[in-house]
Amino acid sequence: MACPSLPGPCNAVADAPVPADILLEVGAIARPLLNALALLSHELLLFAAIWFAVFALDELLVDLVWLRLKLGGRLRTPRIGEVSGAPRSGVMAVLVPAWRESRVIGAMVRHTFRAWPQANLRVYVGCYRNDTETLAALVAAADGDARLRVVVHDRDGPTTKADCLNRLYRAVREDERRANRQVRALVLHDAEDMVHPLALAAMDEALDEVDFVQLPVRPEPQARSRWIAGHYCDEFAEAHARDMVVRDAIRAGLPSAGVGCAFARGAIDRIMALRGAAEPFAAESLTEDYECGLLVAEAGGRSRFLRLRDAQGALVATREFFPSALPAAVRQKTRWVHGIAFQGWDRLGWGCSARGLPCCDLWMRLRDRRGPLVALALSAAYLLVLLWPALFAAEALGLVEAVPEGPLLRALVWFNAACLVWRVVLRSAFTSREYGWREGLLAVARLPVSNVIAIMAARRALVAYLRVLRGGRLRWEHTVHGLHVAQAIMPEGQPATRLAPA
Repeated sequence: MACPSLPGPCNAVADAPVPADILLEVGAIARPLLNALALLSHELLLFAAIWFAVFALDELLVDLVWLRLKLGGRLRTPRIGEVSGAPRSGVMAVLVPAWRESRVIGAMVRHTFRAWPQANLRVYVGCYRNDTETLAALVAAADGDARLRVVVHDRDGPTTKADCLNRLYRAVREDERRANRQVRALVLHDAEDMVHPLALAAMDEALDEVDFVQLPVRPEPQARSRWIAGHYCDEFAEAHARDMVVRDAIRAGLPSAGVGCAFARGAIDRIMALRGAAEPFAAESLTEDYECGLLVAEAGGRSRFLRLRDAQGALVATREFFPSALPAAVRQKTRWVHGIAFQGWDRLGWGCSARGLPCCDLWMRLRDRRGPLVALALSAAYLLVLLWPALFAAEALGLVEAVPEGPLLRALVWFNAACLVWRVVLRSAFTSREYGWREGLLAVARLPVSNVIAIMAARRALVAYLRVLRGGRLRWEHTVHGLHVAQAIMPEGQPATRLAPA
């Protein structure tokens, strides 16, 4: 009997290949590809395991130094009470570069003058002639306070942060000529910073003994951005309670964070002499603050990372809201990676502190510049995460032969797993110490967020660096700030950590 729609007998359909036959044909085609993927997976695992082990050993060495300091009683954070109303000697000049900061600059200036009532304080805020909104906000915030100096750049913005800082430095120099005396120190801050009332006096006192002092930075949690903004809390809590403390203890050069730091006036002159320039900040650098901190040490100056707490136990630190959206966070970290890892290699080389141990400076500069390599190892690891389910299924179906791991690779994997657990525990502990146990638990879950942002930023930084090498223009990827911490203070005067910037 013939089928209605097909020629020939109806049982002709029975001659079609059975599913098992189809599977065998597909397997024959896919087997070479799957075997290649298995080999690639093995090589990626070996690459990631070796580099993760190197990074883990590096972190463990820092941990050992930190633990030795801790057990030796050298990591006690002293508490300080009220301080005198003015620096003991000379004018403290605060430099604040600003580009399109009309939403936060007014709150920053008003809070700074309330927190620091010292008469010999001068706040120099630099804005651009094509940024009238920021200029108007500054005029409104001045309120007749003679301690504010508004400096209008004679170029359209944005240029670079360093260029704006140099314009402020020229304004300081002009005031020095008029008064016929130099300022005591240059203090760096950004428009979004909220200063601690005790910070200025603490820096002033430290400058009696050192040439550069850096206070901790404390990112504020944001309820609407627990993951993106929150990962900054984890990173800074660990970096400014462990890494910077260790750098200070081993007398390696201290990088400047660009906020909450002070350079003695003499140190600025030595930086310019070392650079062979008439201005202290390198306009062609994306991380001029980081560079200046290290140049203090190279010029033979002394630096100090200063951790203090006030009478209520709060850290004497610079508080601010960090980016809460992924694109802004990636842009900010792109600038850090580009300036520190790529430009740092070009501009600073591997020179060492004139006072510290050469091996310690070399170690710290390697740590500073490892970001792109860490991102590459992380990329390999996350690619493995994507490949493993498909390869596991293929092995179960007999479509691919597993590549033998070998005892060395297994040992590396177990070592890295143990180090990861230790690293997560430490990060959670540092975050819990500063922000409470809930944020400490979130720090564990936020680790992949930090990794993904690091990968994205390293890729963009490499592209930007190559563009500049080909003659492209250096770009200041400015972070726009919508809310100052002082604008999110609850009536009782405590930080509104449950509020978030709009």
